[in-house]
Formats: sequence, C-alpha cells, structure tokens
Amino acid sequence: MSGLNINDVSMTFELPNGGSVEALKNINLNIQKGELVSVLGPSGCGKTTLLNILAGFLAPTDGIIELNGELVKKPSSERGMVFQQGALFEWMNVSKNIGFGPKMKGTPQLEIDKKVTELLDIVGLKDFADKMIYEMSGGMQQRVALARCLANDPDVILMDEPLGALDALTREKMQSLVLDIWKKTGKTIILITHSVEEALLLGERLIVMAPRPGRIHKEYNLPFAELGVGADLREVKRHKKFGPTRDEILNMIWNMEEEIMGRAEN
Repeated sequence: MSGLNINDVSMTFELPNGGSVEALKNINLNIQKGELVSVLGPSGCGKTTLLNILAGFLAPTDGIIELNGELVKKPSSERGMVFQQGALFEWMNVSKNIGFGPKMKGTPQLEIDKKVTELLDIVGLKDFADKMIYEMSGGMQQRVALARCLANDPDVILMDEPLGALDALTREKMQSLVLDIWKKTGKTIILITHSVEEALLLGERLIVMAPRPGRIHKEYNLPFAELGVGADLREVKRHKKFGPTRDEILNMIWNMEEEIMGRAEN
C-alpha cells in the first residue's frame, strides 16, 4: 500500500513513580503521497509524540506505522525531519550542511555539488553557499534546514513547529516557501503547528487533535494551501471561508483548553 498509514497507534509513557500517561489513543490516518497535512491541537494532545513516532524516534505502545507498505521501526532517510530550531552544524558552511546527508551515503562529490546548487536555488540561498551558519538569520537557517532535509530525497517531510521561532514577516515568507516546495517537489509534508492560521494556510488536510489521551477530533479538507501557491497569503486569508473556519477551530481548541483547566482544578 502506497503512502503513509497510521494504524490504530497508541502511546503510553511509564512514569518513574509507577504511574503512566496515555499520550495517544487509537490514531488512524492514511496520508497519500504528495499530500500536505497540518496537525493542530491544544497543549498535551500528543502532536509531537505522534511526529516522533512517524520519524521512528519512538516506538508506539500499540499499533503500527507503514510507509509504502514497509513497517516504520527506526529513523530512516525516507522520512526527513525539520525541527523548530534548525539543528544545523555550526562549524560547517551552508553548502556543507546541505550536502551532509548525501556525503554520509557515499554520493559522489560532483553529484552532491549539483544537488546542493539546485536546492540553494529552490530555497532562495544561492548567494549564501559559503556563509557559516552562525552568520545566518533564523529564517535563513530554517531555509538551510529545509534544503538539508530535501537533499536526502525523503518520501515524507516531517516538520515540528519549524516556523514558530520566527518573526511575523519572516514566518509569512517561510510559509510561502513551504507551499512552493510542496508544489515543486511533490513531497508528502506533515506539519505540526500551534498557529490556527498557519494550519489553515499550510494544510491541504488539517487534523485537529484532542488531548488526554491524544486522539483525532476532527479533520478538514481545505482549499487554502492550493490557493496560496505563488500567491499573496494575505489575500488567501481574505477568502470567505477562511475567517469562519479559523473561528470554528479556535473555539474548538479554546473549549478543549477550558476542559483541561477544569480537570486540573478538580
């Protein structure tokens, strides 16, 4: 079966005091090749736990993950990860960071150089190939992180709050870049975010998760990601369905947060 299939996945963490926390319960989701999926929910709903299971960093307590019919049991270059902080090598320049993965796989240097040049152009950094990472702004570093992920040619790109630390203007530019990369490469992208607007803009499919334990609460199929490719995202936000959908989801998450606070007080 092609695509990424999450089959009845649950995750329970055992605590040192003998107790346990049920982080995820019975997650079922089928993501087709080339889909752009955003995942949203209140704190404690297991978004990052789910992403770490998809990456192979964690093994679920129950259930299985399959990518193109193969079980996901450990990290693999088929599933690339982009973190909130770029996790780049400070002692390497931009080109060497991007080419690191192919180099570790033994790819010939001429092929690496060609790929790095192509990716620098895609992420808008072709004039910064020799710059050191510490010389780059936060937004530029996230562009490098995206390019480094793409250099391994993964089937799936997993993004954990990749734009959360950026200022508003840079974040908007990076949102446009994510849409451009999705359209140009045809990659499957799963993006975790705390921003409802970002989830709407970058989610061809949007998954809202509920907490304690984490589970899928509602799913939306949206037009905004497709509309946003090559367009002004501020214009997309003026779409007649954008505001009402945003308000519906905000109210949904607000009610979840209120329920969580009520439980904590009791």
